[in-house]
Amino acid sequence: MRKLFLSHTTEFVLIAVIIAMSIVLAFMTDRFLTLGNVFDLLNISAVNIIFAVGLLVVLISGGIDISFAVAASIVQYVTALALERIGGGGWISGFLIAAGIGIVLGVINAFLIHRFRIISIVATIATFNVYFGLLMFFTKGVSIYNLPDWLTSRVIIYEREMADGSWAEITLPVVVMVVCTLATWFFITRTTTGRQLYAFGDNPEGARRFGINIGAMQFIAFGWLGLMAGIAGLMQAHYAQEVVPNALYGRELDVLAAVVLGGARLGGGKGSVLGCVLGVLLVSITQNGLNLMGVSPFAFKMIVGAIILVAITLSSARIGNLVPVFATRKSTGDRPAERGES
Repeated sequence: MRKLFLSHTTEFVLIAVIIAMSIVLAFMTDRFLTLGNVFDLLNISAVNIIFAVGLLVVLISGGIDISFAVAASIVQYVTALALERIGGGGWISGFLIAAGIGIVLGVINAFLIHRFRIISIVATIATFNVYFGLLMFFTKGVSIYNLPDWLTSRVIIYEREMADGSWAEITLPVVVMVVCTLATWFFITRTTTGRQLYAFGDNPEGARRFGINIGAMQFIAFGWLGLMAGIAGLMQAHYAQEVVPNALYGRELDVLAAVVLGGARLGGGKGSVLGCVLGVLLVSITQNGLNLMGVSPFAFKMIVGAIILVAITLSSARIGNLVPVFATRKSTGDRPAERGES
C-alpha cells in the first residue's frame, strides 16, 4: 500500500483535495452536490479532458504545445464546411474528417520542431498565431449555425428526471471522452511506443543512443495531440450546436494548468492519465463552485494563473530534487527502486 501511495502521490493528493473542496462547496451552496450539477460538470469537462489527454502525451515526450485549442477551432470550421460540401455526411465521416485535419495540424508542429530544431513552445506559439490569424482572416469571425442535424441533435446516453422537473443528462461528449482517455492510457502504458515516449522525454540523448527514433517520437506525440484536438473540436461543435471561430481561444492555458497540476512534468518523462483527468476535474470544480457562489469569472482567471504558477513551481522542484537523490545513489552504489519513486 505504501509503495502504491509513493508511486501515485499526486493522484492521491488530488483526490483528497477534490473531496475536501466538494465538501466545502456542498456547505456553501446547496446546488453543488446535486445529480444535475455533477452531470453538467462531466458534460462541460469532457472537451477539456480530451484536450488534456492529448497534451499529456506531448508533455511526456518532453515537448509543450499551446496551439491545440486554436487547431481544434480550425477543425470545427473546416469540418463544418466539408460536411456541407458532401451533403451533410454522418458521424463516421465527421470523425474521420475532424481527426484527419487535427493530425495534419499536429504533424505541422512536429515538422517545424524536428526539421528546424525549434523549441516546441516557440514553434507552437508561432503556429498558435498563424492558425488563429488564418482562421479569423478567412472566416471574418462569422459563426456557422447551419450544421447537419446529426451533429446538432443532442445524443443523450443517460437521463434522469429530478424532483424539480429538470433533467440530469449524460451526453455523447462524455462517452467520447471516456474512449479517448482509455485509448491514451492504453497507448502510453501498454505499448512499446508509449514506453519509448517516456524514455525519450526523460532522457532524449539516452533514448537516441538506445536506438529510439527521435523524429518518430515527436511526430507521434504531436500527431496524437492533433488527433485529440480534432475529436475535441467536433465534440465542442456538437455540444454548442454551432461553430464559433474563437470559442476555444484561451482554453489552452486552463488545460495546461490542469495537466501539470495532475503530475505531468514539464521536463518530460512523467505523467499519468488519471492525474491528468483529476487535474481537469479539480479546475472544473473550482470554476463551477465559484459560478454557483456568484463569484466574478475574472476571479477564476486569477485562480487559474495561481494554479499554473504553483504547478510549474512544484514541477520544477520535482526536477531539482531528482539531481541530489540520483547523485547520492550513484555515489553509494544504490540502484533506484523504480521510475514511479521520483
